[in-house]
Amino acid sequence: MIISENAAVLFHYTLTDEEGNQLDSSKGKDPLAYLHGHKNIIPGLEQEMEGKQAGDVMVVTIAPADAYGERQEQMVQEVPRKTFQADDIHVGMRFEAQTPNGPLTVVVTGVTDETVTVDGNHPLAGKELTFDVRIDSVREPTEEELTHGHVHGAGGHQH
Repeated sequence: MIISENAAVLFHYTLTDEEGNQLDSSKGKDPLAYLHGHKNIIPGLEQEMEGKQAGDVMVVTIAPADAYGERQEQMVQEVPRKTFQADDIHVGMRFEAQTPNGPLTVVVTGVTDETVTVDGNHPLAGKELTFDVRIDSVREPTEEELTHGHVHGAGGHQH
């Protein structure tokens, strides 16, 4: 079966950044599962998977715009320290901020006595990403998977 709209796809991958540093991998784990065309994976990788089939191997580099987006400096903000309920705030902590567009995870990038600098960008925003992919299987989705918009079972969503 060829990867196309609504195909249930399982694949193994290794993800590296521009410097070749490994960021993630499915080695030694179940393959990652997704429902093609349902925005379960980044757009650039999903586009590269179109038309492939089980057994295909590829190395693709995805531009930031087709991955986690460009870094947006307006997503970095200084917030009064008194806004936080925690006493021990340090760089690297994650918080969920309430925004007009819904909840947003932010990471603390700086702390002073008066302010906390938070960054709402995805950690991989602005990065060119390279995926080394081996497609494990491609199958028709179940009705339940189509209704839910994602693959169930090993490598997918567990209910």
